[in-house]
Amino acid sequence: MLYLLARTVLAPLARVIYRPVIEGRENIPRTGPVVLASNHLSFIDSFVIPIVAPRRVVFLAKSEYFTGHGIRGVWVRGLFQALGAVPVQRGGTHGAAQEALDAALEILNEGLAFAIYPEGTRSRDGRLYRGRTGVAWLALTAGCPVVPVALSGTQDIQPVGSRFPRLRRVTVRFGEPLDFSHLRDAKPGPARRAATDAVMAAIHELSGQELVPRYNEPPAR
Repeated sequence: MLYLLARTVLAPLARVIYRPVIEGRENIPRTGPVVLASNHLSFIDSFVIPIVAPRRVVFLAKSEYFTGHGIRGVWVRGLFQALGAVPVQRGGTHGAAQEALDAALEILNEGLAFAIYPEGTRSRDGRLYRGRTGVAWLALTAGCPVVPVALSGTQDIQPVGSRFPRLRRVTVRFGEPLDFSHLRDAKPGPARRAATDAVMAAIHELSGQELVPRYNEPPAR
């Protein structure tokens, strides 16, 4: 019910208010499993992609977004629930990361579209960092294509540290699907690295961001 409300009321309203520039929607397969791999500039990215995509897009969200208090906590929880986000426990361990990937694989096995940020965390300086190989693991294990996505302007809607979104225009570009079926029988490690690098190269071509040849690590708490 909440998802239907979001698609029929909230999504059209948001498009009218923010007037996003959307390119390449036709590149997203209308049926079957697909991974949408995007750059990550702002907390608001996880709302923008489902709103502008032509089909339902599921993504994972840290469980803290579903347990907040006060007006903002209620607002964030309601939005994530309306958009169909799946809560997961976040952690720095390999086990937590694999559990998140397993949850994503279940979503793909149901024939749905799943969105992921290969950088792992949002870029605080606007540059594009090296991709982590989870995106390739999903595509190769599920046997599905990857659609690269480039967002720009979302960092101006809700800059890091701001509490509420601002009225700014954004651009969303969906690239042509990438097929990695030729790598399924290759050695897993090199295959995942090659596929991930190809995804990041496609995102870079769409976004024009400066490339950083290292992983983006979250700031120390």
